Amino acid sequence: MGVFAFSDEFTSPVPPARLFKALILDFGNLLPKLLPQLIKSVDFTQGNGEAGSIRQISFQDGIGLKSVTNRVEAVDPENLSYSYSLIEGEGLLDKMETIVHEVQFVPGPDGGSINKMKSTYHTKGDIVLTEEEVKEGKEKALGMYKAVEAYLLQNPEAYA
Repeated sequence: MGVFAFSDEFTSPVPPARLFKALILDFGNLLPKLLPQLIKSVDFTQGNGEAGSIRQISFQDGIGLKSVTNRVEAVDPENLSYSYSLIEGEGLLDKMETIVHEVQFVPGPDGGSINKMKSTYHTKGDIVLTEEEVKEGKEKALGMYKAVEAYLLQNPEAYA
């Protein structure tokens, strides 16, 4: 098994607590509303969002992916951090044992925030990830992040 880790940071004019509430704590309600063309539903099949919970994200037909299942590893509202593992997803886990994502929101310039992300890919056997595969995953995550950010900027009272 190979292990490949990648880190990234995104800045936002939105304060860290608002992004954490919207992107992490209310993901299942907010994302299907903001991205109905992409996300059909988000359901906890075990737990309610605490560590150990299992969350299934179902995608719209024609996306190329039916669903993914995540296990919540840690939720820390005080430190605005969250981690989860991708444990099921057709096509995604052909090459992977699991993918672990860690996110933390910290204060940024001018009242905004910095979103620190680390993704650790645990590949099967001696499979090596291509830069294109990693880039594709990052772009999808950034798209959801930007949709939530835009919503929060347009609705300053939301998640305040």
